[in-house]
Amino acid sequence: MEEHDKLIECDVLVVGGGINGAGIARDAAGRGWSVVLCEKDDLASHTSSASTKLIHGGLRYLEHYEFNLVRKALIEREVLLRSAPHIMHPLRFVMPHDAGQRPAWMIRAGLFLYDHLAKREILPGSHGIDLHEHDAGVPLKAQFRRGFVYSDGWVDDARLVVLNAMDAAERGAQIFTRTACEAVERRGDRWQATLRRADGSTLSVSARALVNAAGPWTAKFLQSAAPQTARKSLRLIKGSHIVVRKLFDHPFAYIFQNPDGRIVFAIPYQQDFTLIGTTDVDYQGDPNKVAIDDGEIRYLCQLANRYFKLPIAPADVEWSYSGVRPLVEDENADASAVTRDYRLELDTAGAPLLSVFGGKITTFRKLAEEASDLLGNVLPGAAGAWTETACLPGGDVFGPQPGNRAVIEFDAFVHAMQQKHAWLPPALVARYARTYGTRTEVLLARRMSLADLGEEFAPQLYAAEVEYLVRHEWARSAKDVLWRRTKLGLRVPPHTEERIDAWIERHCAAMLDPVAA
Repeated sequence: MEEHDKLIECDVLVVGGGINGAGIARDAAGRGWSVVLCEKDDLASHTSSASTKLIHGGLRYLEHYEFNLVRKALIEREVLLRSAPHIMHPLRFVMPHDAGQRPAWMIRAGLFLYDHLAKREILPGSHGIDLHEHDAGVPLKAQFRRGFVYSDGWVDDARLVVLNAMDAAERGAQIFTRTACEAVERRGDRWQATLRRADGSTLSVSARALVNAAGPWTAKFLQSAAPQTARKSLRLIKGSHIVVRKLFDHPFAYIFQNPDGRIVFAIPYQQDFTLIGTTDVDYQGDPNKVAIDDGEIRYLCQLANRYFKLPIAPADVEWSYSGVRPLVEDENADASAVTRDYRLELDTAGAPLLSVFGGKITTFRKLAEEASDLLGNVLPGAAGAWTETACLPGGDVFGPQPGNRAVIEFDAFVHAMQQKHAWLPPALVARYARTYGTRTEVLLARRMSLADLGEEFAPQLYAAEVEYLVRHEWARSAKDVLWRRTKLGLRVPPHTEERIDAWIERHCAAMLDPVAA
């Protein structure tokens, strides 16, 4: 019998390769359970790569009295920053005050609460500024004189998912991408699942517990797995973003208030661009086919033009992306006010089924920890919570334990890497350090010259990096490489995707185990 025809037995089968599924797989594997994760597409190929790319408490959620969610997220900001300082960094936000919107006293009160709801060791607090005297005021229209500055963080969202999957795999989990869960059935005290891979082959999995972390498909999957037990419903909210040539030359981001009550961010992106978003629109279509529409593009351009001196139009949009956020239905008419908190539902009418509803990137680790705690009630004997004091792969820049130094002195790590690999251009080493952290040493192993990096597909993108991503990060196509794992898609010449796809097709078969990869 061929390897892929064998039955795989495990403690936990996780369906869904977004941030919640990958986070739960990591946490569960670290507790000693045998774990299988399947994802029908690439890791982070839907909601988890379509975020605003922020690690934040959610300042605007204070207006909806979601103090518990905000506090939980504020605590997690610094936990996450310490765990992966290579793919996250602190970011200062400027909020121009619009006299026609929320009064200044209300903003000051909200920022005071934001500063003090949770302990801060890394991120500085908020304060007021004169925009006519501050660098962040230069790109803004003269009517905005007063503003406020506060702290949150930036994250490479898709890489965060991949690093969680990597850590899970290194702790024994089996990760199957481009592998759909075609059928599940309770048989006594176990789940029997059939997984179908992109090449048409199938895998059979027998699991003691099933985790439904299917994101926008959670409710649909629950109906097929246990139709009698579904109690919570999801509200699908489309969030869209646009990317334009950079509108400002300083390191601050902006948070803009809109007359309709919504909040939109303008964030420095990939050195040469500005990321603007997000929208909040109810979505009824196929989550596989979500895309920005003309109205959303006009909305984001108009809001940016309300604040920036340099106007933008739909024709200036270099790239856009959309995702569907599966939020817990709370009967709120306003899509932007629907709770971003999560709910976990454990069904023990037979083999355990844990379903994940809602959530946001900032609280994924806490969600995963609570999910594993719940599983521990029905799968006893595993170790306890552990992820709060553990680095993600590549994040151990100053030793195995996460610490504030890794965040505050990350530039020193970059400089040390540049000195160690002086045979490479400093800008390339800096990008490697900020993408792979200490795993850069795996990428560069046994390579001593630029020629050793192999074919150059685009400026700064060599075959060695593509090979690393295929071997260690489940990249299977140029889109996986350019748009999720490296974010280089905005700056590569024409036909780069075709060249990378051809290279992967020539080299992949020899590189990959057909089942375990």
